[in-house]
Amino acid sequence: MKWSWKIARIAGIDVYIHVTFVLLIYLVGISYWQQQGTIAAVATGIAYILTLFGCVVLHEFGHSLTARRYGILTRRITLLPIGGVASLEKMPDDPRQEIHVALAGPAVNFFIAVLLYLYLSVGNAPTTEEELSLTGGGFLYRVMLVNIFICGFNLLPAFPMDGGRVLRAFLALKMDRNQATQKAARVGQFLAIGMGFLGMMYNPFLLFIAIFVWFGASMESSAEQLKSILSHASVRHAMFREFHTLSPHDTLAKAVELTLAGSQKDFPVGTRNELHKVLYHSDLIKGLQEKGEHARIGELPLQEILSTDINEPLGPLLERMQGSPAQMIYVTDAGQTVGLLNLEHLLELIRIQQAVEAHQISKNH
Repeated sequence: MKWSWKIARIAGIDVYIHVTFVLLIYLVGISYWQQQGTIAAVATGIAYILTLFGCVVLHEFGHSLTARRYGILTRRITLLPIGGVASLEKMPDDPRQEIHVALAGPAVNFFIAVLLYLYLSVGNAPTTEEELSLTGGGFLYRVMLVNIFICGFNLLPAFPMDGGRVLRAFLALKMDRNQATQKAARVGQFLAIGMGFLGMMYNPFLLFIAIFVWFGASMESSAEQLKSILSHASVRHAMFREFHTLSPHDTLAKAVELTLAGSQKDFPVGTRNELHKVLYHSDLIKGLQEKGEHARIGELPLQEILSTDINEPLGPLLERMQGSPAQMIYVTDAGQTVGLLNLEHLLELIRIQQAVEAHQISKNH
């Protein structure tokens, strides 16, 4: 994610913080200063926010380490002002495993809340009405209550919360995963409508959450539909066989000539059966501006190019492309390069498949 800084690497997983999170800390500090006017109050407020997001990080590690048990790696964990995001390679295909991964995050927050409750109970500290709130009372009481809130909120049966994934997984035990996702997404959107009405009448913050839930459900539904479409196709259905390659010794002028002569904009660099780099159109334009048309292609900072077998399913391949900056892949068959595949052709195949499915549905009705 852009504008993110790496702050730690824990259990083999990189933890990043988004620049907007720093802005949140600043706003919290200003708020406490305006309310109480002391450095101690500001320090307490910032410590509370950092502790809160420490619990969020532990929540995301609950997901990540449970997913690792099933052979699924986590690319990174990113802290945002609205919470944390664990970028898993994918969710488990087995519904039971998905339930375990989804519940692991809220379970961490529940465990933290229980530990704090036991500690506070042993201390025999009196509990006042002020302490039983998220904004007032003792430091540890607020941390305990926030963890209970995080646990409960994430168990709402709506995407992108963990409860939505649990609902989808339970439905997938009895039906196709795509159908289960569509049903779970509709439940989430129904819940979002209810939150929206409550938000307009009582609390505008609920309206914000409703919008967040609605779009989360829509995105999950679209992503699963896409995955369903791609599960029936392989690389051979989306690749193109006619393409040009460039040598590192060719000039940018030759790349311009080939670009203007046809529809190909990005060019693999090397020989047809030994392709290691790719010249993207944006890099070509930047090279022309900085070095001129007589510069050699090998002088530019070329990007890596991935490879795939002609029979690889498109679903797993798309997941690989999403985890890599490479947007072009060369296709091999028995060790020989037979074609290219890029996101443009992949999206074109998706549009065609969606049109075919829409026609079949209308025909059946």
